[in-house]
Parts: sequence; C-alpha cells; structure tokens
Amino acid sequence: MTTETQLVRFDWAIKSLLRDKANFDVLEGFLTALLREDIQVIEILDSESNQPDIDKKFNRVDILVKDQKQQQIIIEIQNHQETGYLERILWGVSKLIVDNLELGQDYRHVSKVISISILYFNLGIGKDYVYRNVNEIRGLHTKKELVSRRLNRETKKFEKRYSKDIFPDFYFITVERFQDVIESDLDEWIYMLKHSALRSDFKSKNIDRARDKLMLLKMSREERKRYENYIEDIVVENDVIETAQVQGRSEVKLEIAQKMLDQGMDIETIASLTDLSVDVIKSASPK
Repeated sequence: MTTETQLVRFDWAIKSLLRDKANFDVLEGFLTALLREDIQVIEILDSESNQPDIDKKFNRVDILVKDQKQQQIIIEIQNHQETGYLERILWGVSKLIVDNLELGQDYRHVSKVISISILYFNLGIGKDYVYRNVNEIRGLHTKKELVSRRLNRETKKFEKRYSKDIFPDFYFITVERFQDVIESDLDEWIYMLKHSALRSDFKSKNIDRARDKLMLLKMSREERKRYENYIEDIVVENDVIETAQVQGRSEVKLEIAQKMLDQGMDIETIASLTDLSVDVIKSASPK
C-alpha cells in the first residue's frame, strides 16, 4: 500500500535546513534528477538574496551553490507573477558572472551558471511543466555545434571547448502544470515541490534523505511554531495579492463601463458585457 509522508515546504527548507552541509544530499538529489548527471554540492555561496532570515516574507526565495565542477547553480522559488520575470532572471545571471570575476582577471575564470526557477504561477503559453534554455553555437547551414580549442596552461595541451559548457543554462519548472503522473526521477521531486509530500514508492537518488530530513513531524515545538507562522504569512500575502488583483480588474471594468456610457450605450447592455451590476454602473454614470 502506497502511503505519503508530509514534508515542510521546499522554500522553507531552502531558507533554513538545506543551508546546513549535512543536508546538501537533498539538494544533490534534486539537482541530479534535473540535470541528469551526478551533482555534488561543495558549498553555499553568498548572493544578494541569500538571506537566511526565515521570519521575513518574500515572494522570492533562492539559494546559490557551487558544485564539483565549479559551476554556480541558482535555485529560485517564485510564488507569484512578476512583471519582467525573464528579464530579471537574465539580469541576475549576468550580474552573478560579472561579480565573480575580479577586475583584470582572465576571462578563462568565468564560471558556468545554471539558473533553476521553481514557479508557482503560469509563466506563459505552453503545455509542458519543465522548460530548458541552452545556449549553443551551431552552424547556420550545417546545424553542427562549433568546437573551439583552448590551451591548458598546466598540461600544455589543447582541449576542446563547447559553448554549452560556458554559456548559462536556464530551467523553468512550472509546478502547477504537473499532473501527478510519475514517469521519471525528476517527476518524484516535482511531486514533492507541488504537494510538500513524498510517496512511499518513490526511489530516485536521495529522495529518502528528503523524506527523512524534511519530515514535518520531526520538527521541534519551537520549529513547528515558526513554520506555522511562516505558512500563515504566505496565506495572508497570497490573499493581499489576490485582493489587489480583483480590485484592479474591477477598476478596469469600471473604466470600460464609463467609456461605454460616454458613447451612449444603455446600462443593461453594459451590465451584460462587463458583468458589473446595474447599480455599480449607475454609480459610475455622470449625474
């Protein structure tokens, strides 16, 4: 019989538990499933938004790690729609590259950056729940990838270099589009992201560590209280945003109704087209 274990939310885990080196194996399991190669997290790096204060309320939570290949990996959780989201992601990655290269330092020291966005909103039109942007230099006619050569100063030998090993990669996981159909290791982790729970039949790498270390019932009374306060803050924040969105839509409808009135349309027709009540439309009508 398949059972489920309730876990803490992943954004809470990123803000607290997963910054402990003893819990890097949870991050490694998720990254291995997504990137399809064994990932070893070496350290948590400092970034502008790497703030461990879990009592503060943020729409965005992220963590910056370095792996065994010296790649810098940003894992970001975004709870609400943001204007210019893709542009901000691009800016953030670009800034990270620049900030980690000292003035006058050889460009050979530029580290590859992987940006992973875990999204709880609809990013755009599409049916998939995982999207990837990979930058490659390919021939316009041959479609083959360009291979460059670079001298290794230690071995004195030339090494092949591929653009995909230099330019940033971007991953976007749209959690709400996931239909709970498990077909891969990654699906098990996305199920966890969506439900804050793990099924007993999940077997992907280190998923058992996540089950053990993020279990809700293992929290102390003090930790549980802080976690519950955090969840309450998120609920309130969501309600404020939803209310603002509803009010915004109502204001737009009123503006449209006013323009219809100015054009001489009758109130009953306006009501049927805008879903506003007759009384509301009358209140917008010039006296």
